Amino acid sequence: MSEFKSIYELKKLLATDCKIEKVEPPVYASDIETTIVRVTLKCPDGKVHTIKAYKEESSALREFIRSTKIAY
Repeated sequence: MSEFKSIYELKKLLATDCKIEKVEPPVYASDIETTIVRVTLKCPDGKVHTIKAYKEESSALREFIRSTKIAY
């Protein structure tokens, strides 16, 4: 299985020292099935990026953030 686009984008932005500002719904709040996840990141140059993931990709993105223990 290839990596989801949202996870690839998140890794790319984190590699450029961008920091996660918000994850909606919160990663640690609940394990209920979510159909959409939004991750907002702020980069050193001041730009704000939003990554959206839907359905199966949203669960994979939340699990990636949870399992890698990315602080935000």
